[in-house]
Amino acid sequence: MAPGAATILRAGLALTACAGWLWVVAAVAATTERIVTNPRTGLAIDGYDPVSYFIEGAAMVGHGEFEVRYRGAVWRFRNSGNQAAFMDRPADYEPHFGGYDPVAVARGAPTPGSPEIWLIAGRTLYLFYSAETRNEFGSDPTRLATQAEAKWPDVARLLAQ
Repeated sequence: MAPGAATILRAGLALTACAGWLWVVAAVAATTERIVTNPRTGLAIDGYDPVSYFIEGAAMVGHGEFEVRYRGAVWRFRNSGNQAAFMDRPADYEPHFGGYDPVAVARGAPTPGSPEIWLIAGRTLYLFYSAETRNEFGSDPTRLATQAEAKWPDVARLLAQ
């Protein structure tokens, strides 16, 4: 093999390896971006226990000894009972739209909600960017939830890019 050919072959293999690595990173990011996750810690909804909203009626931070990996993010819980309840029926407890503000989703914008600004409408947990969007949603949750549902596929596609 000519000396220049070996260098070209090594460069090609390095590029192939990098492309494969980027594909893996992109696939992981696409999975986790549909859940509001702290980019520094990997914690879903900043480590708040999603079950506590329903059981305690409050936003409560979970503990490191009670955590699970679900849908590409780490979820924390206050106790083993909340952890078990979540793992048994995660769709009953995780915030709708992955924790993105439903008012913003209805407008087509993927705006992360805050785990401290929340509302349960029906049996569904929603997180909001601000008290104003929570109040707007609370004034007509059925209409705004329907609008957000219609826009969610487009917003989810944006998040996957």
